[in-house]
Amino acid sequence: MQDGKQAQASKGTGFVPYIPASKSMAELTVFAIILGIVLAVVFAAANAYLGLKIGLTVSASIPAAVISLGVLRGIFRRQSILENNIVQTMTTAGEAVAAGTIFTLPALYMWNHIPSMATVSFIVLVGGFLGVAMMVPLRRLLIVNEHATLPYPEGMACAEVLKSGDRGGRSALFVVYGFLIGGVVKAMGDGFKWFRTEIETYIYRFKNALIGMDIYPALLGVGYIIGPRISGQMLAGGALAWLVLIPTIGYIGAGGQSVIAPSAAPIGELTAWGLWEDYIRYIGAGAVAAGGLITLVKTLPMLFGSLFATLGGLRSREHGKVTLDRTNKDIPAFWVFVMIAILIVIIAFAPLTDVGIIGAIVIAVFGFLFVTVASRIVGLVGSSSSPVSGMTIATLLIVTFIFKMTGLTGMTGMIASLTVGAIVCVALAVSSDISQDLKTGYLVGGTPWKQQVAMMIGVLVSGLVIGFILSVLNESYGLGSEQLPAPKAVLMRIIVEGIMAGSLPWDLVFIGVAAAVVIELLGLNSLTVAVGIYLPIHVSVPIMIGGVVRWLIEFASRKNEQLKAARVEKGTLLASGLIAGESLIGVIIAVLIWMNVDIPGDVLIANNVVPLLVFLVVTLILIGGSLSGKQERLTEDQEG
Repeated sequence: MQDGKQAQASKGTGFVPYIPASKSMAELTVFAIILGIVLAVVFAAANAYLGLKIGLTVSASIPAAVISLGVLRGIFRRQSILENNIVQTMTTAGEAVAAGTIFTLPALYMWNHIPSMATVSFIVLVGGFLGVAMMVPLRRLLIVNEHATLPYPEGMACAEVLKSGDRGGRSALFVVYGFLIGGVVKAMGDGFKWFRTEIETYIYRFKNALIGMDIYPALLGVGYIIGPRISGQMLAGGALAWLVLIPTIGYIGAGGQSVIAPSAAPIGELTAWGLWEDYIRYIGAGAVAAGGLITLVKTLPMLFGSLFATLGGLRSREHGKVTLDRTNKDIPAFWVFVMIAILIVIIAFAPLTDVGIIGAIVIAVFGFLFVTVASRIVGLVGSSSSPVSGMTIATLLIVTFIFKMTGLTGMTGMIASLTVGAIVCVALAVSSDISQDLKTGYLVGGTPWKQQVAMMIGVLVSGLVIGFILSVLNESYGLGSEQLPAPKAVLMRIIVEGIMAGSLPWDLVFIGVAAAVVIELLGLNSLTVAVGIYLPIHVSVPIMIGGVVRWLIEFASRKNEQLKAARVEKGTLLASGLIAGESLIGVIIAVLIWMNVDIPGDVLIANNVVPLLVFLVVTLILIGGSLSGKQERLTEDQEG
C-alpha cells in the first residue's frame, strides 16, 4: 500500500490489514465458538454425504462467512468482523475433516471390517491435529512473507465477503432459501417418497445405451459452483462410459453364454447397470487412480520448488527476541513441535490404529512433506485444484509396499496401509483449508493463534461426530452402494487390494489407466473426466445443468463485470444452500432409518414428469436468485 496507513503496517511487509494490529476487537468469543461448532457439524455431515455421493466436496468458507454475518450481526447485533472470521475458520474444519475421511475410510466398511466410532474419530483427530500443527510454523513464510506471490484464491474471496459484511445479513437469506428448498425436495423425494428422485431412459434402437438424471438440488448446486468447464468434462466421462463403453461391451458379448471375469453372469444377460457394476467401475477406478497420479506428476516441479523454497525460508528466518504485534502471533513453536511429537508417538503405539513405528514414521515424513507442498500449491491454484488425491495415492502405494516387504500382509496389512493413508489425507485436507483461512485472517486482521485454536476446536468437534455419521450412513444406505458409491474410497481400496493380494481384474484397471492418459493428451483434466467415467451418468447430467446455468448467468452479464460478480455471488450462496439443505436432510433420513423409523417404501408417483417438473422449478429458482443480484449490487455501487 502507498497511502498514509503504511506506517501502521506489519514490520517488513508494508501491508495494512482491514482491522489494523493496533485495534482489538471481539474475536474468539463464546458466540463465535458456539456458532462455529454448530456450522462445523452441519457442514461436516453435509460434505460427508455429498462426497460419498459424487466424490467431491464444496468449500464451506463463504457460506459460513455469510451465515455468521447474518446470525452474529443481523440477529445478535454484534459488530466484530473478527468473530465472523473465527466462525468460518471453525466451519471449514468440518468440511476438511469430512473430505479427508470419506476419501479413505469407507474402504474399511467395504472390506466388512467395520471400525468403531472411536477408531474413526481417533484416526481423524490425529490427522486433523497434525494438519493444523504442521501448518503453524509455515504461516509467516507462506502467508506473510509471500503475500504478494501466493494469492490463496478462496481465502481472498472469503475476506472480501467478510469486508462487505456491513451490508448486514441480507445475503445470508440466500443460503437459508437454498437450504429450505434443497431440504424440502430431498424430504419429499427420498423421505416421504412422493415422487421418484431418479429418471432414466434407454435410447431408441441403441442397445444398452442409457441416459438418466438424479433430480437432486445438491447436484445442481455443485454444477453451478464448479462451473461449465469442469461440469462438461465430468459429463464427457459419463457419456464415454454409458454411451460408448457399455454399449460396446454389450454388443461384443451379445448372444454369448461365456462368463468373463469379474462378472458372474454372461454379458448377454447383463443390463446397462449390470455392465457398469461388473466392468465399468473397475475401468473408472483405474482412470481415477491414473488421473490422480497424473495431477501429482504435473505438479512435481511446483512440489519440489515449493519444498525447497519453504525449507530455505525456514532456515533464513531471523533469530533473536522479536516483539510481535497481535496480527503476527502464532501458537508458540515449542508447543507446536511438542504436539507433533506426542501425536506421532501416540500413532506408533496406539492399539486403535496398529500401524506401528513404521507407519508413524511414514506419517511424519509424508505428512510434513505433503502438508508443506499442499499449503503452497493451494496458495497458487486454490483448494479445489490441490492434488490431495494424488498425494494420498502416492502415500498408499509407498506404505503398502513397505508393509508388504516387512511381512505385514493380508487384511491386517491392508487395514494398516489404509489407516496411514487416511491420517495423511485428513492432515492434507485440514492444512489446505487452514492455509486459506489464515490468508483470510491476514487480510481482515485476525489474530493467528486464535484462528489456529479455533481450527483445532473445529477439528475436535467434527472429528468426534464423523464416526457416528459414517456409521449411520453405512447402516442406512451402504457405503460403496449405488446410493452412496464413495468413488474415492473405492479407488483407495482397489490400490491397497491390488498391491497386497493381486486379485483385481488388472486388464480393466489398465484400460482405465490408458483412457486417462489419452484424455490428458487431448488437453482435458483426466481426473475430472475419470470421475465422470466412474460415477453413473445420472450424477453428471444434473451437475452439467448447474454448470450451464452458471454459464448463462455469466453470459447474460458479460458486459458488466460488477454485475456479473454480484449475480454469481448470489447464485453461489443459493447453490451452497441447496447442497447443505439436501445433504443434511439425507443424513437425517439415514438417522431415522438407523433408528428403525418406518420410512415409506413405495413411490407415490412413479412417472418421470413430476420429478422433471420439480427439478425444472429448482433450476428456475436458481436462475432467478442469481439474477436478483443486480439491484442490490448496483444500489450499493451508487451509494459508494
